[in-house]
Amino acid sequence: MLTVTWHGHACISLRRDDGYTIVIDPHDGYSIGIKRPEVKADLVLVTHDHFDHNAVDVVARDKTQTRILKSFRGEVVIDDVKITGLPTYHDKQKGRRRGENTVYIVEVSNKRIAHLGDLGEKPGGDIISRLKGVDLLAIPVGGTFTIEPGEAWSIVEEVRPVNILPIHYWFTGVSLPLKPIDEFLKHVKGYSIVRLDSNSFTLENYSNSIIQLKYV
Repeated sequence: MLTVTWHGHACISLRRDDGYTIVIDPHDGYSIGIKRPEVKADLVLVTHDHFDHNAVDVVARDKTQTRILKSFRGEVVIDDVKITGLPTYHDKQKGRRRGENTVYIVEVSNKRIAHLGDLGEKPGGDIISRLKGVDLLAIPVGGTFTIEPGEAWSIVEEVRPVNILPIHYWFTGVSLPLKPIDEFLKHVKGYSIVRLDSNSFTLENYSNSIIQLKYV
């Protein structure tokens, strides 16, 4: 079983049954108006080195043993977890405005989870093909610094993931000028929208769902 937890903004954690925990894109909390993530990681993945995604020290379980991958490209296996890092851009000008971004595909507990980080443009067909059919697609939907809500939905339509986790959008407390999740949800067709009164869920319990978690 795999437990997925949303820690606000773009930060999510993936926890195996044995307690091994992967954290992707940790923030420090105060810099964006919310609290810091309450999670400790054995493995940390950073999609790009911006302040609201790279607060590694906040979540590292042990500074000497926690593995950290920043903007990693290629494939590697760490502690029975396969990580694939794919190069993308943070904007529509080939990185000239905001730099590069890494899309991660994480294979853990017999599931494939993709985290798109601060994706700023629709990726090429080669990356779309790598993402197709993932068990969970964590996708930014708040616009401004990333793809816009409608663009996010067009990517979902091509990738056709089993489940979708919207991330990187505005909610009460966030100090960044992002759009709320409803701007994305109004595009949804063919998926059930599941609103949970929690910031965690067990991935195996859902299929064909857009999972809206509650920030707590």
